[in-house]
Amino acid sequence: MQRKLHPLEGIVAAFALVFVLALTIGFAQAAEPQPLKPAKLRSASVMVLDADTGEVVIDKNADAVVPIASITKLMTAMVVLDRGLALDERVVLSRDDVDARKGTRSRLRNGAVLTRDELLLLALMSSENKAAAALARTFPGGLPAFVEAMNAKAQVLGMTDSHFVDSTGLSPNNVSSARDLVKLVNAAHDYPLIREYSTRSRATVKVYGRPMAYGNTNGLVRNSRWNIGLSKTGYISEAGRCLVMRVQMASKDLVVVLLDSWGKNSRVGDAQRIRHWVETAAARGPRI
Repeated sequence: MQRKLHPLEGIVAAFALVFVLALTIGFAQAAEPQPLKPAKLRSASVMVLDADTGEVVIDKNADAVVPIASITKLMTAMVVLDRGLALDERVVLSRDDVDARKGTRSRLRNGAVLTRDELLLLALMSSENKAAAALARTFPGGLPAFVEAMNAKAQVLGMTDSHFVDSTGLSPNNVSSARDLVKLVNAAHDYPLIREYSTRSRATVKVYGRPMAYGNTNGLVRNSRWNIGLSKTGYISEAGRCLVMRVQMASKDLVVVLLDSWGKNSRVGDAQRIRHWVETAAARGPRI
C-alpha cells in the first residue's frame, strides 16, 4: 500500500521541480551565444559587416554623418592610384603641405625629397599628414582637382553620406557615415598596394640621406593573433578616435568601422570586444 505524501512534502517536491527546470533553462540559455549589445561599445558609430555575404553583424548609429579624420587617406590613396601617376617620381615637400589650423607636427621638413610611393606608404601606414598633403598638391590640377576627384570617386562607390574637402582628414568637413565607410574599406581593399601599405608594421625611408623609421598607427597589425587585411586609424578632436579594418575573425572576412571612440584606447578595446564575441559565437554554432 502506497504511503500518501504529506502536503508539505508535495510543496517541497513542486518547488524542487521548478528549481530544476529553471536551472535547465538557465544552462540552455548560457550555452547560446548572447548578442553583443552595441551600447557596450565605446565608439559612437559602429558597423561590422560580413564582406562575403553582406550581412550586417553590428549596427550602432551607422547612418550618422560625422567627421572621419585620417580615414580620409584611404580615399586619397585610391585617387592617386586611379590616376596612374608615376610612383617613382620624386616630390619636394613644401610649406604648403602644412596645415597650420590644427598645429599638427611632422617629422618631414620642407625641402625634403621623397618618391610618391614613399609618400603613399607614410600616409597610409603612419598617417603622415604632410605626405598626404603633398600627394594632393602634386596631383594634376592641384588640390582643387584632387578634391573633385575624391568626391567623384565617392559618388561612384555610392557613398551618399560622404563629402571631402582635403586629402589629409585634418578638416572636420571631411564627413561620412559608418555605413558609407564600409563601402570605402571594401573598395580600398581591392588595391594590393593599399592593403600592403596600410598593414605594414614598420618602415624606414631616407630623408636627406638619413634613415627615418616609422611605425603603423594601428598597433593591432603588430599582434600576431590578428589577421588584418586593411587598416586605417584617424583622429582629430571633432572626430574622436576612429578605426577601420578588414579583418579575419573566426574564418569570416569582416569589415569593422569604429567612429568617435571617446577613450585613447577604446577603439582597440572595441575591436577586441567585437572579436571576442564573434569568435565565441562561432565556437557555439554555425552562425554569428
